[in-house]
Amino acid sequence: MQYPARSRCRTLFSPLVVVTFLLALSGCEKVAFEQAQGEPVEWESLRGQWVLVNYWAEWCKPCLEEIPELNKLDRNSRITVLGVNFDDIKGQALVDLGESMGIRYTMLAEDPGPEFGWKTPVALPATFVVDPEGELLETRFGPQTEAEVRELTGG
Repeated sequence: MQYPARSRCRTLFSPLVVVTFLLALSGCEKVAFEQAQGEPVEWESLRGQWVLVNYWAEWCKPCLEEIPELNKLDRNSRITVLGVNFDDIKGQALVDLGESMGIRYTMLAEDPGPEFGWKTPVALPATFVVDPEGELLETRFGPQTEAEVRELTGG
């Protein structure tokens, strides 16, 4: 019995080569999240800043209490606040709700948590603190104050 000659091309597609190629491609993919108004926020553009991803809901009294503090923090050039509505409100309804509640920081139309392997918060408000290198530093529950966050971020 004679076996067919092996092709040299076959070695080009070895599992190691395929995995290396896919890893290289995945590094090229830019992670972006849609804002409530529809424009994207590219995650990489936030590198070098502290990022607070804050989960909130209209019915959450402590969430309402921390909005002015988060607005102040977002005005700091070293800190970006991204709001995520816990009730999954989207589009113009989200824009209108944010305006009526006095939210001045960026509201996201989608939850970034699944992209990073973060678990959905079990209590509100919840704030995921991401350091300037893009790593999740900690998750905080309860209303945040400007002073507490500035102490953590060094400014």
